[in-house]
Amino acid sequence: MLIAFSVSPLGGGESVGDAVAEAVRVVRESGLRNETNAMFTLVEGEWDEVMAVVKRAVDVLAEQSPRVSLVLKADIRAGVTDALTAKVAHIEARLADG
Repeated sequence: MLIAFSVSPLGGGESVGDAVAEAVRVVRESGLRNETNAMFTLVEGEWDEVMAVVKRAVDVLAEQSPRVSLVLKADIRAGVTDALTAKVAHIEARLADG
């Protein structure tokens, strides 16, 4: 399973960077394959372990803010591993072919 998620506190001012950094820390400490970009954090693993990480990230923000926003998109495909890099590699190969 590959997920992309974004979590953010609501109602806590203009900058959410410090809070989001704490959520990303939860993901990185999980040991699951992950990647963070300007909009989302991608996490790869089995359903239960990935969803547990998302829950922990939300919980960290909920400790700081009475309201939390979560956006989540999932690619659920049995038997697929390394989707985090394989999908991008496939696109890059197509682009290189012209």
